[in-house]
Amino acid sequence: MDISSSTSPPSTPLIEATDGGPPDASQDGNSYQLLLATGAFAVCFAIFGSISAMMPILRERLSLEPWQVSVAIATPVLLGSLGRIPLGMLADRFGGRLVFSVVMFASALSLLPMAVVESFEALLFIGFFVGLSLGSFSVGVGFVSGWYPPQRQGLAIGVYGMGNIGQSLAAFGAPVIAGIAGFIWGFWVFAVIAAAWAILFALTAKNPPQPRVKKSLKQLFSPLSDRMSWVLSIYYFITFGGFVAMSIYLPTFLTDIFGLEPADAGLRTAGFVLLATFLRPVGGALSDRYSGPRVLAVVFPVTAFLALFMTIEHIVPFTIAALGIAAAIGMGNGAVFKLVPQHFPTSVGSVTGLVGAAGGLGGFFPPLVVGGIRESTGSYAFGFVLLSLAALACTVLLWWTSRAGGPAAAELK
Repeated sequence: MDISSSTSPPSTPLIEATDGGPPDASQDGNSYQLLLATGAFAVCFAIFGSISAMMPILRERLSLEPWQVSVAIATPVLLGSLGRIPLGMLADRFGGRLVFSVVMFASALSLLPMAVVESFEALLFIGFFVGLSLGSFSVGVGFVSGWYPPQRQGLAIGVYGMGNIGQSLAAFGAPVIAGIAGFIWGFWVFAVIAAAWAILFALTAKNPPQPRVKKSLKQLFSPLSDRMSWVLSIYYFITFGGFVAMSIYLPTFLTDIFGLEPADAGLRTAGFVLLATFLRPVGGALSDRYSGPRVLAVVFPVTAFLALFMTIEHIVPFTIAALGIAAAIGMGNGAVFKLVPQHFPTSVGSVTGLVGAAGGLGGFFPPLVVGGIRESTGSYAFGFVLLSLAALACTVLLWWTSRAGGPAAAELK
């Protein structure tokens, strides 16, 4: 499918005032519903991000070993990754308004006991359920894409993806709040915000005007047998997985390698997250104009190149490389999710669940691997080499599907 001819700008702005009624999704979209969904994703991501943001403090309070830190950071990602598949299917079946509201309330409740955790085992148990907040992403993609026409979905979903900013708010805000108001409020403040937004969402959100088709379980799973769904999953494993892994592990990198204070490390991590977040809609907009595969053809080689610079244990090249990777994978995230509703317009939630799960698992395994590498070698360098090799592998896959006449072929020509 060639979308490279879609070069003309939309006749109406993406964000615009609405009268509250459901407009024709083929024309204008709905800025208020986009705002609600973006905010919902942001508060969920803040809940998820609060654990890694508070990990330097938790490490001292619980006297955790490096491998325990890695496992504790990775554990919420497990449920958040695998949970995206059923949550996406539930959103296809019952609509984003109901499912997103329930997920926000459940995420807020799951975070409350984290503030009183007293053992490593309790940290893992509670952290696993906090991971539900990360699974929320697949709910919103179907919700948002249903409000916008195909030629504007890349930018719209990119704007929704800016909810990643919740990670930045947590990375910077949680240690600061804990220092001012006490340890428990480093967690509880985000639970309160999430509960408040859940109430707003439940009362004012509306599902897209297109009627939902009630599908059987077989119909919900059928798009997952399509090769394109797995190709996109691999791409997202690197782009979003790289984002999650870097954002949750950066505080540990910066405190361990360079000896920074937790607040300083949190501020720098917030910068990484903000850059990746704000470039996500840029990647979506570029994909609207030039096609998603063309954007990815730049993203993967750049990521591979910059990852090698992170092996240098000096703050300047490390920072430059980290910010460059943030920009690249941020645009890559927008490019991948331009392609989901394009190839699977009637099964966005289900396919988003699969692709999103792959991305989440891309954030689950690297902390475990990097922690093991650190334990065995005394350095994180080989972990960054593995990231470089994975990005190169995606470059080859993109090239191969083009040469073989695969899903990306027409769009790379």
